Parts: sequence; C-alpha cells; structure tokens
Amino acid sequence: MTYVIAEPCIGTKDNSCVEVCPVDCIHPTPDESGHGQVEMLYIDPEECIDCDACVEACPVDAIFAEDQVPEEWQRFTELNAAYFRGRGA
Repeated sequence: MTYVIAEPCIGTKDNSCVEVCPVDCIHPTPDESGHGQVEMLYIDPEECIDCDACVEACPVDAIFAEDQVPEEWQRFTELNAAYFRGRGA
C-alpha cells in the first residue's frame, strides 16, 4: 500500500509532508529543479513505506492511503506514479 497526494495539494505545495517523510519519497522538494513548474507534490509509490507521517503533516488533507482516495480523485493515484515514471525514477 502507498499513499497518494490528491487535488487539495494543487496550488498549495506545502512542504510539511516532505519534511516528515523518513524515506524522502515526496517530490519535487523546494531545492529540486522543477519545483516551480509543477502545481502539486507527488509521492513515489515505489519508495513509500506506508508510514502515515505525511498524512498528519498535510495542512490541506490532500494525502490518502491508496485504497481510501475519494472517488472523484482516483485519477491522482496514476498521476503520482506517472510523475515518477517521467522522471526516470
């Protein structure tokens, strides 16, 4: 199981989740190239260890367990994975 960042993150990109992630699976971080070009943050499904730390840290309640993503935001599961495929991660 992995976590997914969904629509509430768009335009917010609060880095609280990045700061608490023990495996650094949330990108792009503010110091990475491309941070200013994306409208939200993404969780790498291959790296996520399902620790739940990011969920509590998110000020806009944008992070969900993969099996609990609201129906209207299901497409974000694939968007998170696709972001990392595009990076060559």
